[in-house]
Order: sequence, then structure tokens, then C-alpha cells
Amino acid sequence: MAAELLGRGNDEFVNENYQKALELYTEAITVEPKKEEAYCHRAQAYIKLEQFKEAEQDSGKAIELNPKNSKAYFRKGTALFHQEKYAAAKECLEIGLSLNSEDNSIKTLLRKCEAEIDLCRSEQLQGQSQISIGTSSVSQPTKPASPSTAPKDVTRPSAVPSSSTPQAVTMPTGPRTRYDWYQTETMVIITVMIKKVQQEDCKIDINEQSVSVCIKLPSGSDYTLELDLAHKIIPEKSLYKIMSTKVEIKLKKVEGVRWTMLEDDGSSTQNIKQPSLPVDNRCEGDDANKYPTSSHYTRDWDKLVVDIVNEEKEEKPEGDAALNNLFQKIYGDGSDETKKAMMKSFYESGGTVLSTNWKEVGKDKVEVKPPDGMEYKKWET
Repeated sequence: MAAELLGRGNDEFVNENYQKALELYTEAITVEPKKEEAYCHRAQAYIKLEQFKEAEQDSGKAIELNPKNSKAYFRKGTALFHQEKYAAAKECLEIGLSLNSEDNSIKTLLRKCEAEIDLCRSEQLQGQSQISIGTSSVSQPTKPASPSTAPKDVTRPSAVPSSSTPQAVTMPTGPRTRYDWYQTETMVIITVMIKKVQQEDCKIDINEQSVSVCIKLPSGSDYTLELDLAHKIIPEKSLYKIMSTKVEIKLKKVEGVRWTMLEDDGSSTQNIKQPSLPVDNRCEGDDANKYPTSSHYTRDWDKLVVDIVNEEKEEKPEGDAALNNLFQKIYGDGSDETKKAMMKSFYESGGTVLSTNWKEVGKDKVEVKPPDGMEYKKWET
């Protein structure tokens, strides 16, 4: 019974009916309270619904039932990250990565946590931090932490004067707004850290090589961000999403190359697709990207990166690798309906069907169709 409810919840989740999926996962937990998978799935549904405190609790319960569940650590880390408890999130993600070192999702979020922690620490040193770095006692699978030694949340500097140290007098300042960015092979993601933005208070214009952001703040003032991008993007395939804790802008790259910077500084040498100047003809200021060494031989690292990129593009994959690249290209360039169709058909058919037709796939559950001469058998646990 619980397995059936879990399966129905998964179907609703794939169709992006997160509230319905949440209800089915809750029913599965009621039937079988010790089913860790149900807690883990419900935590993911809570994350999609931006109910991060509940997601933290459910993923914690899944960890309690199975301390070796790397997905549970990842979901707890995600929930903590969105609550701005970055140190606690980092601790969870490091445990999850130790259990599954090949999980790229954990690696990506871990890097973002480390960046946020570094930023918070630098702000605290300046006496301007208004964000909780946050730590919590997260049990290791083999070495449970002692409650008496668990670190407490690190918050902004206290306003309570100390008897032993003089209190610095500072002028009151408003909340600091910042943005960050990272990239994937096909997208550039810009995150503007402003909470509780209303749709009508946010105007974002995305052009071929520029992004303009204007947000009406609760104080009545406007936050503006004007970016002249280092490379061209595809505005038609770019989008933005307003969340409870941030505004996220996703820009579709024209070319799948690594951006060395977000904004164009007017220097043509920043474009990774352009050839570097010959080493022998370089001027005095061209040593910026050369690795410091005592050797008389210097290596042009920019040219080396260009050569590697060109070699990778010219290399033609074969067999399964070529087919996998084709599927990735179809998914990456496809519409939202195409992506939903591919995910739903692949998941429901046990990997035996991959369809891009949402009108056909969205009507009913996709049946398992094993290759000729083979028989499909459900895995029994």
C-alpha cells in the first residue's frame, strides 16, 4: 500500500503537481511511518513548494532512519541553504559527498555554500553582516556528534556592549543587496539576493548582450542592476524566476564555452573563442594569465584552454556516447513540454521509453517496453 502511494506521488511530482505529490507522500508515511524513502521524497516536494523548514525536518528523519542515504543529506543541505544556514548546509553536503563522491549536484551546492560562507565572514569582519552563517549538529554516519559540543548558529555581531571591550559607534545602514553568478555548460545563472519580491515590483529586461533589473524595495527605494555581458546569449530561451528568498535569472548561452567573467570589461582577450597573441610578440602587460615561474619558458594558459576546447569540439563521440550526447542536446534545446515528456516517459517506463511528445505522454502512464528478446522484471527489495 505504501509503495503504491509512493509511486502515485512520484507520478504527480514528475507532472509538477507538487502539492498533490506531497499529500500522497504523507499518506504513504501514515501507512508506513518507518519508510525513509517517503520522507526523502516528501522533503523534495517541500523544497519545490519552498517550505524549507519542513524539508529540513523530513530529510533529517530520513537520515535518522538510514544514515547512509546521501540523497537525504543533499536535501537537508538544500533546505538549510535556502534558510541561509550555510555552515550547517556545508556540513550536511560534505557528509553526503563522502557517501556518494560522484554526485555533481552535491558538489555544485557545496561550492555555493563555501562562497556564501566566505562572503558572510568578510562582511562580519567589516561589521556589516546581516546574514546568519548558521551551524548545527549533524550526525556523521559512523561518529555521532555530542550535543554538548555541537556548535551554535553564528549570527551577525551582537549589539550588546561588552564590559571588557569598547563598543564601536557605527552609523545605521540599510540591508545590503548583492548578486552572484555561476554557470553550467549551457546556462549562466545570476542570483539577486532580495527576499519576498512581488511580481508587480520586479522588472527584468534580457537582451542579446545585456541584462537590466529594477526591483521596488519595501523601503520604497529602487534596486537597479545593469549588466553588459561578456558574451552573447539567446534572450528567447532565457528566463527569470522570483522566489521567496531571491530572484534567479537563467541566461541561455549562444555557445557552450566557459565564461571567464560575467561582465564585458572592453577587453577582447576575455573571449575564450579568440586566439591568444603569440608569446614572442607579447607586450609588457600580457603576463596577466601566465603562471608565475622561475623558468625562462612561459606557457600561454589562455591559448591552451582554447586548444583544449577546440579539440573537444572536433572529437566525435561514438556508440553510446554519441547517442547520449544527442539526447542531452535534445533535452537542453527543448521546450518545457519536451523536457517534461522526456522525464515522464523515461521514469515511468523504467528507462525503456524516451518520448518528446507531451500531448501523447501526458495523457496516461507510460508503459514499459523492453527491447525485443528481453523481458522486464520489477526489482524486488
